[in-house]
Amino acid sequence: MTEQKETNKPTKPLTLSTTARTGASSSKSDATQVRQKFSHGRTRAVTVEVKKPAKRTSGASASPASPAASPAKPPPAAAPSTGGGRTLKLGGGAASRPAPTRPDGGRGIVLRTLTEEEKEARARALVDANREAEVARQRAAEEAARRAAEEKARKAAEEEHKRRLAEEEARRKAEEEMKRKADVMVQKRLDQAASAPQTPIARQADEIKAGAAPSTSPAQPVRRPPGAPAPAGASSTGPGGVLRRPPMRPAINKRLPQPPGARREAPKRRSDKIDVARAVAGENDFRSRSVAQQRRRLERERRREHANDTPQQKVYREVTIPETITVQELASRMSERGADVIKTLMRMGVMATINHAIDADTAELVVTEMGHRPKRVAEGDVELGLSDMVDPEGSQVSRPPVVTIMGHVDHGKTSLLDALRATDVAAHEAGGITQHIGAYQVTLPSQQKITFLDTPGHEAFTAMRARGAKVTDIVVLVVAGDDGVMPQTKEAIAHAKSAGVPMIVAINKMDKPGADASRVRTELLQDEVQVEQLGGDVQSIEVSAVKKTNLDKLEEAILLQAEVLELRANPNRPADGVVVEAKLDPGRGPVATVLVQRGTLKVGDVLVAGSVWGRVRRLLDDRGSAVDSAGPAFPVEILGLDGTPQAGDEFHVVESEARAREVADFRSRRERQAQLARAAGGRGTLEEMLKGIREGTAKELPVLIKADVQGSAEALAGAISRLSTEKVAARVIYSGVGGISEADITLAKASGALIIGFNVRANPQAREIARRDKVDIRYYSIIYKVTEDIQSLMVGLLEPTFKETFLGNAQIREVFRITKVGNVAGCMVTEGQVKRGAKVRLLRDNVVIHEGTLKTLRRFKDEVREVQHGFECGMAFENYDDIKVGDVIECFEVEEVRPTL
Repeated sequence: MTEQKETNKPTKPLTLSTTARTGASSSKSDATQVRQKFSHGRTRAVTVEVKKPAKRTSGASASPASPAASPAKPPPAAAPSTGGGRTLKLGGGAASRPAPTRPDGGRGIVLRTLTEEEKEARARALVDANREAEVARQRAAEEAARRAAEEKARKAAEEEHKRRLAEEEARRKAEEEMKRKADVMVQKRLDQAASAPQTPIARQADEIKAGAAPSTSPAQPVRRPPGAPAPAGASSTGPGGVLRRPPMRPAINKRLPQPPGARREAPKRRSDKIDVARAVAGENDFRSRSVAQQRRRLERERRREHANDTPQQKVYREVTIPETITVQELASRMSERGADVIKTLMRMGVMATINHAIDADTAELVVTEMGHRPKRVAEGDVELGLSDMVDPEGSQVSRPPVVTIMGHVDHGKTSLLDALRATDVAAHEAGGITQHIGAYQVTLPSQQKITFLDTPGHEAFTAMRARGAKVTDIVVLVVAGDDGVMPQTKEAIAHAKSAGVPMIVAINKMDKPGADASRVRTELLQDEVQVEQLGGDVQSIEVSAVKKTNLDKLEEAILLQAEVLELRANPNRPADGVVVEAKLDPGRGPVATVLVQRGTLKVGDVLVAGSVWGRVRRLLDDRGSAVDSAGPAFPVEILGLDGTPQAGDEFHVVESEARAREVADFRSRRERQAQLARAAGGRGTLEEMLKGIREGTAKELPVLIKADVQGSAEALAGAISRLSTEKVAARVIYSGVGGISEADITLAKASGALIIGFNVRANPQAREIARRDKVDIRYYSIIYKVTEDIQSLMVGLLEPTFKETFLGNAQIREVFRITKVGNVAGCMVTEGQVKRGAKVRLLRDNVVIHEGTLKTLRRFKDEVREVQHGFECGMAFENYDDIKVGDVIECFEVEEVRPTL
């Protein structure tokens, strides 16, 4: 744009200066200064030289050209370049020079070489011209950018202005709609007030309509002729054709467009209020309600109008009632309001708050009173459904047997296990095994599997039986061929018989010279173990763990015994099993080794084991490899429990975490209560055993005998066995010779037995374990004292019988309500007598509705012990007040009859 303007601008002529050029004293040329002018007031001085034509010597005389020969036509100066790479040509070559005279009389141009000063001057002029052109271009670009920014800002301001106008219009429409709804509501209230003239509002409205306009109304009356239509915006018409018009008020939120950046003032908040007088007079200049408040009011009116359209039907539910429950929880289970439940309790005479705990009887009465169906449950019912699932027919498949290897110390149990394990390694072609759990599975060449439990001693085995977990299917009794039957061998036999599992005798170390299998079989007869070679039903295999001989026969014997047992399980169900061992790993947390008995355990299952629960995060097999699932008779390690369970605890997979947490909490409370009871009662094992027999959980009296000599032990065992009757059986689970050891305490703990020490004592370690596990040890030195105590214990195990003796009847003639006592029945003894403290039954229409004891028995105002036939008395019951006139009270006594063998 600038370049075009400069091009169209008329060019001014150059002005010449008469100042001679410095150093140019030649007579043939004159030097002049030319002042060149540019746009924006810029000028520049340029030196112009004019060459004089040279005179020829050939005689052709030509007139010399004068520098001022044509003053009207000065040499034009080149315009400054404004771009495009054009340059300025100034100097002697740019000015008109007189041409030399040719022979034919014409003029020629004489060229000369520029001097260094002229060259520098031309270069400086070219640089200045380029710089000026670049500055001009930059200024032009800046000007264009500024104009574009101003245009963009102007368009944005116009868009903002339009948007604000649209918002103002929408706000104005919303306010008009709110105003219209408010007018409708005011008219509705006025109609309601007019329909009830006895109210103060209606009276005030009538006075205002009668002409008593309030003095506080700012409305100005406006006269209009009769019959003329009311102008728009008028709210009401008074007497005499006076139109009451609301005062003019500025439009709210009516904002005018403001320039960008101007500060907007917030509208002032209205402080005036509406009253009945102004509403009746047509004053609509009142504060309008918010949109949310109007919406809530409309919603309430809509619900009020449709309240009687479709009456809701009350839903009656089956309410589960535990032993104790809070009022809030009971109301939640019935889907009733807590206030209604509290009112029901108050009508029953029970003052309770929302957090008050009530018993099951009161809760059942409340549920029945409110129309629901009560369902009484005990606290222990949370365990129902965990292990009583019955597998359908045809769902069970064969499972591998679970085998425990037991025997005396140094009889080759570990060597036999290592030999079987090496066979399994060879079958799987594995380089090594990480045997880090107490159970593993061996796969035979025939692809059949056997699960072995590697129990450290007999403690874990008996601990599992103590918790009612029957884990082992077969016991392999390892007996050394050179040593024969030893004391711990007899203990292992006692453990196996107590568990009720079949045995397989493995006579080990047959590679030694002194091994004698016949002697071992004969010695086993003393412990009532009769092998097949001697006409019994117990298999015996002669093996050598060192030479690895007859290991295949031992495995075949195990599989044969498993076929006889017909071991089957259902893999397609939630898994359950038993905990073999558990530990707390520093890096992995609680780790439990479990043996799945039924179902399939998967990663992600929620299970509860004893008093702990958790979600299975990872499963590891006996080789330390992660697996996704574990079927029946498969030992795995579980990671993800919230605590460490105990060996022998049963685990069950449940459907949700809430159920698992509920069962675990119940078991934890039960364990704490049992511990407190043991701590309070001291050595209460026998009492607990008697209670278990009465409840049906125990049916015999187990006894463990340790004597100083074998004859005494046999005599005691025979005498105790002869005490058994059809009602109670005394069973000797083990009898031996020697002091009472830790193994005896463990066996007695697992079997719930009483330890009898005849002329022997327990060592300090055994006494400590017995004190910790609450195992009773009784010491005797006379044999008949043993039989007397055992007989008395057996008599105590029998359930006592109760004999009921009728005393008399009394009829209720009147019911009195006494404060702090309750309902008292005024009775007449119609038969026999009535005693205080005796058992009573309340009969209504010959139906027993209550059975309990008498709280008070009075004759007039005196407390008496008994009332005879034909006398009046007052009676009150323990914790029962529902008595009516006409009820019959039956009084009787209960006598306990001691049982006998």
